[in-house]
Amino acid sequence: MEFRYLGNSGLKVSEITYGNWLTHGSQVENEIARESVQAALEAGITTFDTADAYANTAAEKVLGKALKNTRRASVEIFTKVYFPTGPKGPNDTGLSRKHIMESIDGSLNRLRTDYVDLYQAHRYDYETPLEETMTAFADIVRAGKALYIGVSEWTAPQLREASALASKLGFQLISNQPQYSMLWRVIEAEVVPASLELGISQIVWSPVAQGVLTGKYKPGQPVPEGSRATDTKGGDAMIESWLSDETLTRVQKLQPIADDLGVTMAQLAVAWVLQNPNVASAIIGASKPEQIASNVAAAGVKLDAEVLTRIDEALGDVVERGADKTTSPASRQA
Repeated sequence: MEFRYLGNSGLKVSEITYGNWLTHGSQVENEIARESVQAALEAGITTFDTADAYANTAAEKVLGKALKNTRRASVEIFTKVYFPTGPKGPNDTGLSRKHIMESIDGSLNRLRTDYVDLYQAHRYDYETPLEETMTAFADIVRAGKALYIGVSEWTAPQLREASALASKLGFQLISNQPQYSMLWRVIEAEVVPASLELGISQIVWSPVAQGVLTGKYKPGQPVPEGSRATDTKGGDAMIESWLSDETLTRVQKLQPIADDLGVTMAQLAVAWVLQNPNVASAIIGASKPEQIASNVAAAGVKLDAEVLTRIDEALGDVVERGADKTTSPASRQA
């Protein structure tokens, strides 16, 4: 495992982050979740990402239990706030001071810790003044409940305004968590340049495009039984846009590239996002422990310019690059 600094801070994170979206408290049994966390630790992963909204707070509970015997200072625990939780009342969502202050305490209790290393705004809240949100984050940092603050899926202008406010309030905005993969490159045009300017790193989710970049989905064939595309709890909706025959045919062209490098297609996909110097870590999930070691093998893999060109040629115009695809819900209840 290799480690990178997160933004313009002294915090180091593992190049591979273990995330439990769509798994803990939802897709997999708690014992398998515990075994997966243990496998992540044994593979050298020190960084763990979750959110209060995952499985409506259940994912945090499972992660907290799985890490309870791990030395706290040896891991970095990340969580998020924004999406509706609990009974989903009018103040059970968004980035108001009320919701943030109540949510951090709930997250700490479920995660069995006195602090999180990184507390992230899960989306931008158009219904709350940004200064109110950033002041609440500043107070949480001063109280020692979070060491650092980050965001997820914010646009370049939003990052600039939030970073300026954070500086005035005496703390740093150090990270953004966007979707990023060979197929989804929407952050490259605006978000990455702004982040480099501001000292913000990317912690990227879905580096294998919900599993499509593993190559297991074949054009013209039924989706594999037990795959994410068959998960009616949310996985199928997330992956649907990648399952066109045109996209799947292009993805199959990556297999010879992976073979030449002696890696799996999933390892190639994870290694690809890590070639971007603004990416601090790639989030991987697992529905079974043995998947961890395979994904971790992507850490430290270097892809030269020729390989990157071959990847671009293989995927062609199925790659999404539109900067306008970085969005947050217009309404808290959306």
